[in-house]
Amino acid sequence: MSKVSTHVVLVHPEIHWNTGNAGRTCLATGSTLHLIEPLGFSLDEKQVKRAGLDYWEHVDLRVWPGWDDFEKALPSLGEPFFFSTKATRTLWEALSAITTMWC
Repeated sequence: MSKVSTHVVLVHPEIHWNTGNAGRTCLATGSTLHLIEPLGFSLDEKQVKRAGLDYWEHVDLRVWPGWDDFEKALPSLGEPFFFSTKATRTLWEALSAITTMWC
C-alpha cells in the first residue's frame, strides 16, 4: 500500500496569522506546507516568534521563489486539487473524486 502525502500550497500569502494557521494544521496532519513567493511577511526567526508561531520550526515547509518553480515540481507531488472561490466544482465533489481514487 502506498503512502498518501498531503500538500497544502499558499500562493502569495499576505497574512502571517493565516499562514500560521495553515502551518499548524499541516503540522497536526503530517502535511507539507508550500509557500509561493512573494510573501506578505518575513519568515526570519524574530518575525515568526513575534507572530506567535513557536511551532514553526517543526512544520514541513518548502518555500518556492515563484509559481513556475513550483509548477515544475507538481508531477512529483501527486495528483493536484486546486481550491478557489471561483471553482466550478464544490469541495465535496473533489473529496468524492479522491475517495473514488482510493477505493
